[in-house]
Amino acid sequence: MSPRHLNRLKKMLSSNNIEYSPRNNLGSRWKEYHGSNDWLGLIDPLNENLRRELVRYGEFIQAAYHCFHSNPATCVDEGMWGPRNVVLPDKSYKVTKSLFATSSIGLPKWVDDVAPDLGWMTQRSSWIGYVAVCDDRSEIQRMGRRDIVIALRGTATCLEWGENFHDLLVQIPAETKAESESAKVECGFLSLFRTSGVNIPSLAESVVNEVQRLVEQFKGEPLSITVTGHSLGAALALLVADEVSTCAPDAPPVAVFSFGGPRVGNRSFADRLNSKNVKVLRIVNNQDLITRVPGMFVSEELDKKLRESGLVSGVLNVLDKSMPWAYAHVGTELRVDTRMSPFLKPNADVACCHDLEAYLHLVDGYLASNCPFRANAKRSLARLLNEQKSNIKRLYTSKGKGLNLNLER
Repeated sequence: MSPRHLNRLKKMLSSNNIEYSPRNNLGSRWKEYHGSNDWLGLIDPLNENLRRELVRYGEFIQAAYHCFHSNPATCVDEGMWGPRNVVLPDKSYKVTKSLFATSSIGLPKWVDDVAPDLGWMTQRSSWIGYVAVCDDRSEIQRMGRRDIVIALRGTATCLEWGENFHDLLVQIPAETKAESESAKVECGFLSLFRTSGVNIPSLAESVVNEVQRLVEQFKGEPLSITVTGHSLGAALALLVADEVSTCAPDAPPVAVFSFGGPRVGNRSFADRLNSKNVKVLRIVNNQDLITRVPGMFVSEELDKKLRESGLVSGVLNVLDKSMPWAYAHVGTELRVDTRMSPFLKPNADVACCHDLEAYLHLVDGYLASNCPFRANAKRSLARLLNEQKSNIKRLYTSKGKGLNLNLER
């Protein structure tokens, strides 16, 4: 390895030399990057400004994970307190509200008696994310508007896992008499979204009330609502976006940036989001199994070809309305691939392919569907090496040791 490449590797492996892609002025084009044209012309090849924004929103989710794991237990009356202290990667934002998700199911009391130290794993209500608002004038000017972020983590507790497996489609309430009642979503996701806890309002109620408050507080300013989540958080992000898109008169534009999200609802639910002008960009890893469930194991590409052929489209439409597992993805897709990374093993395990840091690594290196990993990728490998060491190619793990880098966070 040449001295130049060795020096570059040292910078990428060091957590003390974190370097970001430049934050350019989004100005008058902010709506484009927020999905007003469904990211047409920005995905393949990936626009550098959009890449930076995606990584930035992914880091909001990482802050939610870190906050939860540093204090996973939920006090009975915590929902009545102010927001938790979340260490945000972007200091221009201020957290205004903590969000909780409550499971409709519970475990027997003897489980807590047997393992009292793991009570947070079986608690019905858990801290799942937060609402934050941009509070810095220079950043508002750079982005072209004041941004409201809703960030949601993925599955962490036993009861959340239990809800994930409640995978039958159930009807989501129509908001108006004229609206079709054929829209359906996964039972478990809807349960976590709408169930209230002891002194803790439901996720749906909390997020709507806070968004309404912020929209009223900053009335007259250009605003946007950005919902971002990973895994379970990506699923809940769609339900949140559906709810907040009509929660206030002249509601701001709503966009969802999801990482490794499962399917959430049927085709009618996707149509419902489209009718509300909710823009969704799904970042999907080719090797991530979570993005292929729940529902029938038919790829979106094959489903589209069958419908366009006209031969079985009528049958598929009937199945959409009657089958309890007739799921469909929503929105625009950005597809990355573990095998394109020069640092990750091509046979990386299932956990690595779903890992959020691995997603951000792949997005940071993505150029286009027909291009290799970009040589000038900026993101530090330190966190990836700490979390996915067994999935990093030996060349880089050995170099990290040889350079005597402090890789622990």
